[in-house]
Amino acid sequence: MLLGTYSPALVLSSVIVAVLASYTALDMAGRISSATRAAAPWWLAGGATAMGVGIWSMHFVGMLAFSLPIATGYDVTITLFSLAIAVALSAFALWMVCQPTLPAIRLGGGAIVMGAGVASMHYTGMAAMRMTPAIHYEPFPFAASVAIAVAASGAALWIAFRLRREGGHTRKLRMGAAVVMGAAIVGMHYTGMFAAEFPVGSICNAAKDGASSLWLAPVIIVTTLAVLSIALITSILDLRMEARTSVLASSLAHANQELSHLALHDSLTQLPNRVLLEDRLDRAIEAAARQGGLFAVMFLDLDGFKAVNDAYGHRIGDVLLREIAQRLKKAVRGEDTVARFGGDEFVLVTPVTEAADAADMAQKILRAIETPVTAGGHELRVSSSIGIAMYPGDGHDQHELLSNADAAMYHAKASGRAMFCYFETSMQQDVHDQLQWQHDLRTAIASGQLILHYQPKYRAPSGPVVGAEALLRWQHPTLGLIPPADFIPFAEKTGLIVPIGEWVLNEACRQMKAWLDAGHADWTIAVNLSSLQFGHAGLVETVAETLARHQLSPRSLTLEITESTAMRNVEASLATLDKLTAMGVKISIDDFGTGYSSLLYLKRLPATELKIDRGFVRDLPQDPEDAAIVSAIVALGRTLNLTIVAEGVETEQQQDFLTTLGCNSLQGFLLARPMNADDFLNIAAQRIETDVL
Repeated sequence: MLLGTYSPALVLSSVIVAVLASYTALDMAGRISSATRAAAPWWLAGGATAMGVGIWSMHFVGMLAFSLPIATGYDVTITLFSLAIAVALSAFALWMVCQPTLPAIRLGGGAIVMGAGVASMHYTGMAAMRMTPAIHYEPFPFAASVAIAVAASGAALWIAFRLRREGGHTRKLRMGAAVVMGAAIVGMHYTGMFAAEFPVGSICNAAKDGASSLWLAPVIIVTTLAVLSIALITSILDLRMEARTSVLASSLAHANQELSHLALHDSLTQLPNRVLLEDRLDRAIEAAARQGGLFAVMFLDLDGFKAVNDAYGHRIGDVLLREIAQRLKKAVRGEDTVARFGGDEFVLVTPVTEAADAADMAQKILRAIETPVTAGGHELRVSSSIGIAMYPGDGHDQHELLSNADAAMYHAKASGRAMFCYFETSMQQDVHDQLQWQHDLRTAIASGQLILHYQPKYRAPSGPVVGAEALLRWQHPTLGLIPPADFIPFAEKTGLIVPIGEWVLNEACRQMKAWLDAGHADWTIAVNLSSLQFGHAGLVETVAETLARHQLSPRSLTLEITESTAMRNVEASLATLDKLTAMGVKISIDDFGTGYSSLLYLKRLPATELKIDRGFVRDLPQDPEDAAIVSAIVALGRTLNLTIVAEGVETEQQQDFLTTLGCNSLQGFLLARPMNADDFLNIAAQRIETDVL
């Protein structure tokens, strides 16, 4: 027998290729398992090719590591056929381990098929030498090599199946498993090589026309390593891309969840908003109509919330609203829906067995809300008025139910507050009246029913006229002249106060320009701003456009805001007031002394005028407390270099007292009532004549 020898370098190379091929096989199994249905066939084809080339290369490099004392070579066709066997059995192996389950029977059958394929690949590769006489194989080593191939295949299939899912330690486990699998494959190969015997005088017929082993080994090793490296790099990059895609998808899902929550919930209280409330109401109506059920819609409005907001500002008001929202959440059941309808209004939709159950829930809510709330070091107390509408008796759609519950709530508020009322048909007239009132007010803006009266402001004690305060009136076509106290609160509630305020500002500036053209250059016009109008984002731009439209100097315009409005959001108020004063407009703090101002903030307000509230003037000089307050306000104003105006002057004693204290200007019924523009000019002219005489 011819004695063969082995190249240590090529043997080591075959071991390295075997381990790398095993690791590639495990990695490909993981990629195929996690790939989408569309991408899985491509990963299977690529993985089978890379894995097959790797296993085949290990066997072939191992064969090239063996040399005989005769010239050898390898038939190209038979060699390529052995490669095809390796690729085919790799595809079979990858397909098997990527199945959902791998029972013992399937594992055993797969091990036999794959082991037979590995042995076929090996001995087909040996046949490529085309030896004459043919290679003789010892039966026991031959059978052992086949057994090792079957056992190694079974182990490889089981390991690949177990490690196909990505995990925290999967990479490390695959590396260890690859060493074990590589060792098994190498053992099978060299056992098979040990079984081969070459008789003396054997000739390799492929030595002349076959591929030479001198250059074939390095080419196969380099090519195989390149193929396996590309496969692994592609797998790793794809895995990272998949991981990043997964993270991005998770982030997008989380962002969409947050956006959905923001779109359907109130940002302050985290309660459902109107959009979600409408959806829940529609579902409740459908369910009740289908099952013949009953549910109540409760409309809640907080009593005294506006006073808290005016006294302590929006920040404390927001704390109060959040606390009330939490109490409502705790008071209701899981199947109930409690939503913030807007401002200090909430709506509760609650299934009930009978109408009396709604009263029990309303009582529970009233008790929960009336408990004092501590916010910013203040103990706050509010109550709630609740209106209840029942489905289906009080409405068949959400608009009817909400409108009727709202009407019942207003009836509860008018009946004494801190109570609840069921809707009654007679309340529909109230709802109709409110809708009609809103329609009439919108019509008044468009059809010129709004008019301005002007109350003169006199230099103390009695003249001359230094300006006017513009006061709004509504000339209703059927109800006659309506004072502002009767419709301004409604306009603020509906938001109509903003367009109304813009009309007042425009008309007052137009009239002031007419008076200036008539020679009254020393007059100013004062316009009141509601809290809603003052907080409107377009206020500064509106004032600038109005002054430009009438070519009126900003110093001829005084904007009056109440003390509580200015203090509601101090930083935002300062920003707005700074822009207005930079424009040249004068600022007057109206109703001074009725709020809860901080003197630290007050001195920062860019005001030019303080107006003493008529409530302090009414009992002057008989009430010593009011006298002391007015004296303090005047002293404060003078210290801050502000003009002091007292309104509500109705007696000569008040006039004398305020003049003595040092008020700069007075206005009130004693001096002149509000009047139209023509009468205002006449009164001003008479006062001038009186002063001359």
